[in-house]
Amino acid sequence: MTVVVTAVFHPLPGRKEELATAMQAGIEAVHGEKGCELYAIHDAEDGTITMIEKWTTAEDLGAHAGGAAEAILRGDIEDLLEKDTVVTRMTPLPVGSKEQGQL
Repeated sequence: MTVVVTAVFHPLPGRKEELATAMQAGIEAVHGEKGCELYAIHDAEDGTITMIEKWTTAEDLGAHAGGAAEAILRGDIEDLLEKDTVVTRMTPLPVGSKEQGQL
């Protein structure tokens, strides 16, 4: 079953642009991982950066969590974060059309 994840990153004051740039190498590596359907960052109005992910299976997500691409991402951003990243794992509850009712 598909798994959706949000990860909210809290950059140090004045370092949001630098954080977004630092995340790029890790993102490109994740796009090549098995089961990665979506892995994209978004600039949030509250000063954070939110990653939205979609994985084909929980197993694919698990492999990602312990993989090399995730390690690259963590290493590239660790000195740019004010506090811990908030990660939420979700299972879709589709409603309506496939295009509009689920991520």
